[in-house]
Amino acid sequence: MDSTTTRPHRLAMPNGRPERTGFFTSRRPKAARQCMRVQSLFSFLSRATDRTAVKPNDQKQIGPLKVSPMGVGTWAWGNQLLWGYDKSMDQELQQLFNLVVSKGVNIFDTADSYGTGLLNGRSEELLGQFVREYPGSEGQRNNICIATKLAPYPWRITSGQFVAACKGSLRRLGMEQIGIGQLHWSTANYQPLQERALWDGLVALYDQGLVQAVGVSNYGPKQMQKIHKHLEKRGVPLAAAQVQYSLLSRGPQQEDTRAVCRDLGVQMIAYSPLALGMLSGKYDKDTLPEGPRSALFRQILPGAQPLLQVMQEVAEARGRTVPQVGINWCMCQDTIPIPGAKNLQQAEGNLGSLGWRLDSGEQAALAEAADMVPRGMIQNIFQTK
Repeated sequence: MDSTTTRPHRLAMPNGRPERTGFFTSRRPKAARQCMRVQSLFSFLSRATDRTAVKPNDQKQIGPLKVSPMGVGTWAWGNQLLWGYDKSMDQELQQLFNLVVSKGVNIFDTADSYGTGLLNGRSEELLGQFVREYPGSEGQRNNICIATKLAPYPWRITSGQFVAACKGSLRRLGMEQIGIGQLHWSTANYQPLQERALWDGLVALYDQGLVQAVGVSNYGPKQMQKIHKHLEKRGVPLAAAQVQYSLLSRGPQQEDTRAVCRDLGVQMIAYSPLALGMLSGKYDKDTLPEGPRSALFRQILPGAQPLLQVMQEVAEARGRTVPQVGINWCMCQDTIPIPGAKNLQQAEGNLGSLGWRLDSGEQAALAEAADMVPRGMIQNIFQTK
């Protein structure tokens, strides 16, 4: 570990039609295409025997922290309404946590608002428990990075109240320090005075050593530049920015935000990289998820079928799955995707997104297909410009 790296926590397209390459080249002889598919499958099977899915050179830098190129989102852990959480799932959640950590994944995203009703904060509680009970090495345990988001509730109107919220998260996590403390959304659209107090709250979290790095979520490019300037004056680097980003959420604002992140040295984290499961390949207009997601899927999925078809073609040529293609695409855009997982099967599938990279032709074909989707994902109501 180099001198600039610290432990994550302590326990207590250009215009025109892009040229396609690889399996997209229709002029390539059929035998050659089949050979490429066999080679891709052989490579996939060889990588599957690796002990870890994340190699040191694959890691990304967030402030002083080195993290895996893909994380795990834990929105579903404690959410009964949207994701059907039940406490009987906890044992398998611990198993999937142990699995991904053993494979080198070390960044877990959560929030103090995750968990419905009486289960509010459940996601943080489970993560803290899983870290403490992780059966692997102490080095792996100490290398786990928890990134939690603090909600700008209407009653949190001072920096001191924001600090108190962070201390509440620390209690639920059972930790002395959080890896990345993030402002969950901006209040600029409806309460700009509260916004400045919360920015000062981020400064206080950093200055008091409650977090190792600070970040934001649901910030657009203009507002991100403002908070970056504010924090910089106080000697606090803005390290991370969460954005809803996927092949169904890559409009001008998302791309402008990605460009600003690159210019400011802020690591972009892609939440909902599979568009709430719409890019999982599991659903179509006749097969919809239960609960509130079904109405959204019914509106978007019919127009997304050509994109899903291209994703399926790439997946077959690569010996991968449709979700793995979607997650890997996000990594190819220099973001850290944080797909959710509710069971071991999903976690194992997500791990298959690591250790390889879509080529430029595949990326261009996916982007072209995404541009043709008539209706993309609905953005967060708190998303700013």
